[in-house]
Amino acid sequence: MPQNVNLNMTTVENRELRLGTIIGWDGSASELVSQSAYDERSLKKHGGCQKRGQGCKLCEIQSPLNQETMCSNAIVQCQIGNLTDCVLITHAPIGCSSEDAKFNLTMHMGLARRGKPQQNTLCMSTNLGEKDMVFGGSAKLRKAILLAKERHNPKAIFIAMACPTAITGEDIDSVAEEMEAEVGVPVVPLHCEGFRSKHWSTGFDVAFHGVLRQIVERHPTKKQKDLINIVALWGSDWFTDMLKPLGLRVNYLLDCASYEEIRQASEAVATTTFCETLGGYMGAALEQEFGVPQIDAPQPYGIRGTDAWLRAIAKVVGKEKEVEAYIQSEHERIAPKLAEYREYFKGKYGMVLTGSAYAHGLISVLAELGIKNEGALVFHHDPIYDGAGENQDTLKQLVETYGDIPHYTVSKTRAFQLPQLLRRIKADFLIIRHPGLASVAGHLGVPTLALGDEHIPVGYDGILRMGEILVGVLARTKFNKMLQRHVSLPYNDWWFSQNDPFVLSNNKDVFKDIEEKLGQ
Repeated sequence: MPQNVNLNMTTVENRELRLGTIIGWDGSASELVSQSAYDERSLKKHGGCQKRGQGCKLCEIQSPLNQETMCSNAIVQCQIGNLTDCVLITHAPIGCSSEDAKFNLTMHMGLARRGKPQQNTLCMSTNLGEKDMVFGGSAKLRKAILLAKERHNPKAIFIAMACPTAITGEDIDSVAEEMEAEVGVPVVPLHCEGFRSKHWSTGFDVAFHGVLRQIVERHPTKKQKDLINIVALWGSDWFTDMLKPLGLRVNYLLDCASYEEIRQASEAVATTTFCETLGGYMGAALEQEFGVPQIDAPQPYGIRGTDAWLRAIAKVVGKEKEVEAYIQSEHERIAPKLAEYREYFKGKYGMVLTGSAYAHGLISVLAELGIKNEGALVFHHDPIYDGAGENQDTLKQLVETYGDIPHYTVSKTRAFQLPQLLRRIKADFLIIRHPGLASVAGHLGVPTLALGDEHIPVGYDGILRMGEILVGVLARTKFNKMLQRHVSLPYNDWWFSQNDPFVLSNNKDVFKDIEEKLGQ
């Protein structure tokens, strides 16, 4: 396995440097698979962008504007800020904590899904003002750490850097090291300023990097042979039932986890995830630095993916015979209902708009239901993942198993592109993870599922769960058509007449034409 993780450093190399992440691309899925062939591109120039020693960068479409996005700091707030017995201090003006209320609600939902006691997030801000930005805010940070210890008595305290404090050069590493001895718990610096990376997924790596460096037990005295790490978001606990036949208990990382659950990650028998985009860094680091094997298998979506995922886990824990009996029984159990859904969805087309590897899993589930896909929108693309396992190439797995997708677009939650994306494909419904996009799509007349529980599509039952939900989504078709007639979007007729979602990037004269029209 490549040595991509360096826990001696407090910072994480950006995904665009480490993995070649891109946020703008348009073509077929098979074309992107070909261009993402890392072994070939690491040896020769490819498409005018690649030479050995330049990581694994692809040519990407450069957008002249961003309509909306998240940042690495926000991701750290929703990951570390959702730990149950640790405090997150955002070292910045109060505006950088504006999403804390939203993430507090998210944590409540996640705790309910996991059957854990309800609580609020343990988040604080140093609330830097103008003088602090000029003369330094270290004194306020020290005070905040002491207050966090006094108020919450946490098992660990995390410090999140933000754009303002990165610009002024605040030394959170030195403060963390100094204060750790005073408060008697780990004080963990997190370098997650928003401009560090062009895509928010680097924030996941920053959060995992912090807990790996200072929380996960470096030299465990025991191994829990029935414990498996699942790197996940706030979704419902469907994994416990899936893995019971293999005699395994689930250790969810990172949202809604406790200090102890994180600490024991190095004692687990293996690590896996519901999404390689999310879990690749954690899985690779636990294998490289702690000797916990990462499951190298397709993601657990659809029949084939779930079969392969279970078999890979069974091989690690020595339960090959048991898993074959379980797989056969599950195939037989879901077959009648699956046949009903396939009949119902004949001739239906869907479109998925989510994060990259998660989108690949969702499209697999739609294919199992007999739903066709002419297009997809993913928010970024990683040509490789940290573990670099053969089965981590989730886009290649999707194309080889379920076929090509003619219009496969990489773009970062730019709602203004939706009219063009929808015009060039058939789509009876959309599946979207980000609510902001879902409302725009609904106003364009397309029934839309805002998928809040990330784990719904996982496993054999996940296929049936999605089938049941999508039956209800399609029942709203008439409502969305009516909504389209009575609600206006803030785009003019010229934009609605365009066919290329990237016309602002591809046509160099487009802004000149717009200026001329405005001048008239």
